Amino acid sequence: MRHGLSSTHDSPLTAGPSTRLRPGERGLIDAIRARVPAAPPWLAVGIGDDAAVAAPERGALEILTTDALVESVHFDRRLSSPADIGWKALAVNLSDVAAMGGTPRLALLSLGLPDSFDAADAGGLIDGFLALAADAGVTLAGGNITRSPGPLFVDVTVTGHARPRGVLTRGGGRPGDDLYVSGSIGGAAAGLSWWQQGGPAIDGMDACVARQRRPEPRVRLGALLGRNRAASACMDLSDGLADAVRQIAGASGTGAEIDAALLPVPDAARAWFVRTGADPEMAAVAGGDDYELLFSVPRRARGRLATVVRQSRGVPITRIGTLTADPAVVLRRAGAMEPLPAGFVHF
Repeated sequence: MRHGLSSTHDSPLTAGPSTRLRPGERGLIDAIRARVPAAPPWLAVGIGDDAAVAAPERGALEILTTDALVESVHFDRRLSSPADIGWKALAVNLSDVAAMGGTPRLALLSLGLPDSFDAADAGGLIDGFLALAADAGVTLAGGNITRSPGPLFVDVTVTGHARPRGVLTRGGGRPGDDLYVSGSIGGAAAGLSWWQQGGPAIDGMDACVARQRRPEPRVRLGALLGRNRAASACMDLSDGLADAVRQIAGASGTGAEIDAALLPVPDAARAWFVRTGADPEMAAVAGGDDYELLFSVPRRARGRLATVVRQSRGVPITRIGTLTADPAVVLRRAGAMEPLPAGFVHF
């Protein structure tokens, strides 16, 4: 975000809902700067110059990730408020850092704003972004704003850090390692499908819709897994559990066997899948946007995992299967083996 004009004029982010982004890029940047908390000592130059300047974390490796959210691909503005969009744009990046065993540190935010996105909308988006940033201890250090002739897009870069021996990748698993997943799966996909189809009232479906609108990245859990060296491999569930299992198995040179009876699928999601004629287990493992963590744990590290569970502040962790020497990736249920379905793919 380049240097802004004086913030003594009326902020375009606090104007009425009919106000368009006519004050210009600099006025918008000024309004954003006014909302960002004071920079920590390690951020030497933040919002307002051509680039941010930060001191590295001593003795740690830098973790860098970036993700873009595009309207009608990653969110629907009829379902998600501007604050939801800002929250989710940061959440998907924090989830990547968590999957690497890291602690997030700073973020860069780039916005492509269509004319239909007014000043109040922009303010809401920043509010959602900064709310999650405060929860995660992340500093907004800069970014960019441009006009979009098409859909709204939000591009975020996050940096984090981890000790050299605490970095997790997808490729560290070995045959015999147990596979675990945090939280539950299938809720976000069920919530979106239910909303799109105008489904009937189902107990617990509000929570599924909330998972679609505002996913909870497992920031603390990921850092604990890396710091305690409890996991051998890890990946987040942006494109579904099935995709993550295949990715970890492929990178680790193993296969995988998932037990359908162990999958933590919310009752509301299961009920909706059944109502629509979908196979509940298959729909849950194929659905994306859960942003949970899938990780493998060697048997010798089970004690370390127990420590992580105690320190993870109540995040459910469920064993769902095993990495295998056989390269097949399968779902076991009722004594039979079935191929695991593919996850979400963009192309």
